[in-house]
Amino acid sequence: MSKLSIRQKNWLLSVHIIFAALWTGTVLSMFLLALLNQGSTSADVLYALHSAINLLDDYVVIPCAIGSVVTATCLCWLTNYGFMKFWWIITKWFLTISLIVFGTFCLYPWSVSAESIAQTQGLSAFEDRVYVVDARGILIGAVIQAVFLLFIIIISVIKPWGRRTVTNSP
Repeated sequence: MSKLSIRQKNWLLSVHIIFAALWTGTVLSMFLLALLNQGSTSADVLYALHSAINLLDDYVVIPCAIGSVVTATCLCWLTNYGFMKFWWIITKWFLTISLIVFGTFCLYPWSVSAESIAQTQGLSAFEDRVYVVDARGILIGAVIQAVFLLFIIIISVIKPWGRRTVTNSP
């Protein structure tokens, strides 16, 4: 398959950066909402903040994570970057997939559980051990996601570690 022209690559790269920026900004927003939840004095506000976190996850984070992976795949496949030529690309792939797995199997269940508990128990949720663990997991998980997403953006710009050297064994 032929490679993209510079113009095509730049358009695809722009879309990729937009997905990454939206994903990162939304995760930071989810962190702030989770932080606000820590001192919630209204059952309605507690539930609303958890609902907002889940809405942001469902309608921004998940589509942007998918968009980021799809555009990254196209960039690796249709440009000279390749999938395994550069250490910084391999690192980005590993971290991106790790964040998606962590979000899918940890953050999402914690978030759904916390929203459900907040809806049914109101402010009594703060006395529910499951809720406390879930809410803390959301807060810490959002920080972890934000830090790694920012790190991915940084290595995308500075492209450290250079090209992989492949040695052929006899």
